[in-house]
Amino acid sequence: MKPPAFRYHAPRSLDEALELAVALPNSRWLAGGQSLMPMLNFRLVSPEHLIDLNRVEGLAGIREVDRAIVLGAMTRQREIEFSPLVRAQLPLLAEAIHWVGHPQTRNRGTIGGSLCHLDPSAEQPTVALAMDATLSIAGPNGRRELAMRDFALDLMTSALDDGELLVDVRIVPWAPGHGGAFVEFARRHGDFAIISVAVLLEADDGGRIVRASITLGGVAATPVRVAAAENCLLGTRVAPEEIDAAAKCCAMVDALGDPQVPAWYRQRLANTLAARAISLAHSRMKTTRS
Repeated sequence: MKPPAFRYHAPRSLDEALELAVALPNSRWLAGGQSLMPMLNFRLVSPEHLIDLNRVEGLAGIREVDRAIVLGAMTRQREIEFSPLVRAQLPLLAEAIHWVGHPQTRNRGTIGGSLCHLDPSAEQPTVALAMDATLSIAGPNGRRELAMRDFALDLMTSALDDGELLVDVRIVPWAPGHGGAFVEFARRHGDFAIISVAVLLEADDGGRIVRASITLGGVAATPVRVAAAENCLLGTRVAPEEIDAAAKCCAMVDALGDPQVPAWYRQRLANTLAARAISLAHSRMKTTRS
């Protein structure tokens, strides 16, 4: 199929892009286009105007600022995949990015596009929630910051207001020696995830967990932090019974169901993959036992 008719705009600056968004009715941002273009071709969306962000200066790049890693919204997933800074400071993101589509997809896809599209099965929103990312948003009323937990409102629905644009993503790395793991199940590698699990664990010198993050992707309309599962691990040395208890909490999340993948199947996968991810993250921790 062919997309509906639209007018194409290619601003060169952030101010120009924001002015266009305010002036043009029924407009959509174009980032990597890996989701938007198929939606156009299938007539799932019919914007009158496309505002291409690929020529806007300052929206791409990876840098370290005040102990945080800042990723520009237009940073390609392929750049994240090969970034030494991401591998060193954000190993969970580096691991998860390999699950995103195929190399051709990652060559064009952007982190900002994935976060704003908010597909329930997408890896990057799941990792952003797991790592307590902060999003910087620009709009006609200036700039604001929003935590990832407040950004994803519902199925493919973000907290962006009309005319607003995601500018960058700020992630504070976990302490050295933490353990992390990203585990996903799909019918084939590169397919949309049926379930994914992101786990981060940090321990004290005695090996007891002092900080935990367990996040599910694909199970619900938005990524889900499972606080009950995290609490099962806090203060423990992560014995098999604690892993089992945490995994069972993940299986209790209210799951989406559809004709291909019923809710009970997602819950069962959440149990299995959570146990696997917790065990793997724990094995990757580096602690100094007293």
